[in-house]
Amino acid sequence: MTKKRQSTEKIMKRFFFSVAGASIAILFLIMAFLFMEGLPIFKVVSVGDFLFGHYWYPTSDPADFGIIPLIIASLSVTALSSMIAIPLGVMTAVYLAELASKRVAEIVKPMVELLAALPSVVIGFFGMVIIAPFLQNVFDIATGLNLFNAALMLAFMSIPTICSLSEDAIYSVPTGLKEGSLALGATHWETIVRIILPASVSGISTAVILGMSRAVGETMVVLMVAGGAGMIPESIFSPVRPLPASIAAEMAEAPFRSDHYHALFAIGIVLFAFTFFFNLIADHIAHKYRQVGEASL
Repeated sequence: MTKKRQSTEKIMKRFFFSVAGASIAILFLIMAFLFMEGLPIFKVVSVGDFLFGHYWYPTSDPADFGIIPLIIASLSVTALSSMIAIPLGVMTAVYLAELASKRVAEIVKPMVELLAALPSVVIGFFGMVIIAPFLQNVFDIATGLNLFNAALMLAFMSIPTICSLSEDAIYSVPTGLKEGSLALGATHWETIVRIILPASVSGISTAVILGMSRAVGETMVVLMVAGGAGMIPESIFSPVRPLPASIAAEMAEAPFRSDHYHALFAIGIVLFAFTFFFNLIADHIAHKYRQVGEASL
């Protein structure tokens, strides 16, 4: 009986190791393919001209492969959407975890999680049909498909991620910390501000970074509502074309293994670098401010 159990454990251990190894190998192959197809563009244009060039005309003769307008568009949309999504997501998480009654939390939390399940094409369609005409009429601008509309829709997508992960971080704060604060005479609000939020800052920071990562890598929404203009934005109402939108819009028309084709894969490398950087920051913050026990606050 003991030998059979040990044999089963060995088989299960090897099975899970194989699954984990296959997942890592597939991800590595995808990354290797991305670099293999993207790096040849740097035989045509230098890295500096590619990253900081002001003109993206890949089909002109001669072609221009400068992607600084696309990078600025991606960073602008991500920054603006984060300014909207972070306060709303974190405050909603605090309300659900600490202030809302049990009945209200049972109603609101599924609604927030339902928002996370909405397909991005539906959110993009909402931005095109409802939000774009509204912005155009209210602000009297040439088009409602612009940077601000894209930021609003990305914030709409990021809030459920930030809220759910932040709420889990707040729930994971040891009960002894809360009870100790209340026992010393602090009010509930003082306990939230001075005890619960500092103790959960690791998880909340990770939630914020992951929400921003989703915003910078989102494709469908920015393709539908950002306006598609590959130029440096002059205001929040300028049409823009972020990095993911450029890949999605042009890959189908780029001849196989042409300079245009390799340039789009190089944009993918830049996008990969951004998301990798965000994940490194999240990992660093999670380890630096991790709450260990009840005495490390």
